[in-house]
Amino acid sequence: MDPAGYPELRKFFAPEITFGAGARFSAGRFATNLGLERVLLVTDNGVRAAGWVDQVAARIEQAGIAFTVFADVTPNPRAEEVMAGARVFQQEKCDGIVAVGGGSPMDCAKGIGIVSSNGRHILEFEGVDEVRVPMPPLICIPTTGGTSADVSQFAIITDLEEHTKIAVISKAVVPDVSLVDPETLTTMPPYLTACTALDALVHAIEAFVSNASSPLTDPHALAAMRLVSAHLVASMQRPDDLELRAQIMLGSLEAGLAFSNASLGANHAMSHSLGGLLDLAHGECNAMLLEHVVAFNHAAAAERFDKIGGAIGLDLRGMSTQGKREAICAEVRRLRRAVGVETSLGSAGVHRSDVPALAKNAMRDPCMVTNPRRPNQRDIEVVYEEAL
Repeated sequence: MDPAGYPELRKFFAPEITFGAGARFSAGRFATNLGLERVLLVTDNGVRAAGWVDQVAARIEQAGIAFTVFADVTPNPRAEEVMAGARVFQQEKCDGIVAVGGGSPMDCAKGIGIVSSNGRHILEFEGVDEVRVPMPPLICIPTTGGTSADVSQFAIITDLEEHTKIAVISKAVVPDVSLVDPETLTTMPPYLTACTALDALVHAIEAFVSNASSPLTDPHALAAMRLVSAHLVASMQRPDDLELRAQIMLGSLEAGLAFSNASLGANHAMSHSLGGLLDLAHGECNAMLLEHVVAFNHAAAAERFDKIGGAIGLDLRGMSTQGKREAICAEVRRLRRAVGVETSLGSAGVHRSDVPALAKNAMRDPCMVTNPRRPNQRDIEVVYEEAL
């Protein structure tokens, strides 16, 4: 609190957002508004096969804008893929980027933009506010309901040599435009639907207990928790119900606005380390860790966790602090299992001998800085061990 009695200053960054069925068809108009003449359309082969890329490309072409497709993106996008995309961007003389896909194509697109403007290897931008030169204009069209890369200050890139992920965190990587279209969720496989939505739930919980949370981010975080917890199971049961898909997509968007501005915590730091070591799906990593990280952090933010309990549908009145913690962990576990995400770290291929290296990498992750409880490496090792 400053001497005048006002909370410390907080900033809130977000792209221009269009939300609703058919939002993807606005890509050509927004590209025109940004003055683009030739765009790099970044995606992956799965999204391309689903048909969304062709629909977006047609609108870009109708707007009189040339495009080149770059689809050499794998889950957990690699530094080498970013550098290859940047070479294509320069060879084709592109002046903007349109990303269509989940977190992987969008993070790769951000990396391509960073490298294209700054002329250095993507791994040199790890950390906070290391991007000095703004990216070319970036339009994102998310096709998963959870990663929220379309609105965030984060880009997560895999370093294959070090077997870890780096986090690039900068206002410079916030996209210019996000076209959030729930119809794109209708081609998602059930397990991916579950993992990405649980990722959104983790985003919201971590943003709410982050030591950088604020009145600007809290309403978004709480709204995301309510939307995801109330609608995820039903959306899995009725995958063609566009209204349910819209609620999950809105939850993802709300969570993204929260964590982009409040940052995250130990759950994501540990998940990035896991994903880098074993190339596991990011949302699955987060889901496996969530109840264990909640248990670790609870004492450091007990009042905030009371509000989290209410947002995910629990009545915690009359319970002891320990009882509240156990109830929240049990509900997280129930929701995860209800949508079929039952993997433990051990069954995913993590061995006890991996834990020290995982914890060491997690401690270096920028997301750990805003965790409500400051851990040491042994604390993080114990959380990993409990999740085995």
